[in-house]
Amino acid sequence: MSQVAEQYKEQGICFLNSKMRIQNYWTQRSHDFAQLRLKELNSVMAERWLREIAKHIPAGGQLRILDVGTGTGFFAFLLSSLGHRVTGIDLTPSMIQEAKEAGRTLQSSAQFRVMDAEKLLFADESFDMVISRNLTWTLPHPQEAYREWQRVLKTGGVLLNFDGNYGKADFTGKGEKLPENHAHKQIAGDLIQECEAIKEQLEISYHVRPAWDITALEKAGFEQIRLDLGISKRIYTEKDEFYNPTPLFCIAATKNQY
Repeated sequence: MSQVAEQYKEQGICFLNSKMRIQNYWTQRSHDFAQLRLKELNSVMAERWLREIAKHIPAGGQLRILDVGTGTGFFAFLLSSLGHRVTGIDLTPSMIQEAKEAGRTLQSSAQFRVMDAEKLLFADESFDMVISRNLTWTLPHPQEAYREWQRVLKTGGVLLNFDGNYGKADFTGKGEKLPENHAHKQIAGDLIQECEAIKEQLEISYHVRPAWDITALEKAGFEQIRLDLGISKRIYTEKDEFYNPTPLFCIAATKNQY
């Protein structure tokens, strides 16, 4: 085997191991994560998120929406409650299982599938909107993900990505003081350390974000890219159990119509 082939093989193994490690991490957090998201659905946070999303939803009545990295279904449940046809996908089977169980309880029409956000199993131009929350920072190949999300969008469709520069964040509790009932306070120390270790091996942790994302979206064929840096101030007005100490950004982009 040539040296180049060996390098590609090693990179492939490395990326596979990264995804298995990420999946294992979120498997351990999935149940507690689901309980927190259900509480969030039944709080003022749901209305705040809907208000922000409504600014970007395409016109046209009932839409077909893909919630990438749905976790346990928070966005999928919000958007399906408005009458949209929503499919939520996540790499972690236990997250999807939690989402399905919650969906039955909520009598939601949202559908859920285990799927890799970087390798979507949908036909071209399947969705009017792709939405994501706190996912991009966990991806080994975010540029590939952006290309895939563009591929499955219909011409003129909208990508709405909420994320933060988590690669520069510190989850160990050394930074901003959080309330005792905050999610980060409930995570075992070894899991916090694992999260930090995963971040360190991901290339996206070393990009300047969201500037990098804007360039990546342009390369993927998006246009009309809009950046909102004020979303955290509107969503997280209290330091409660839902509070996110990492400032979020919102990027809305339209699929190129040419």
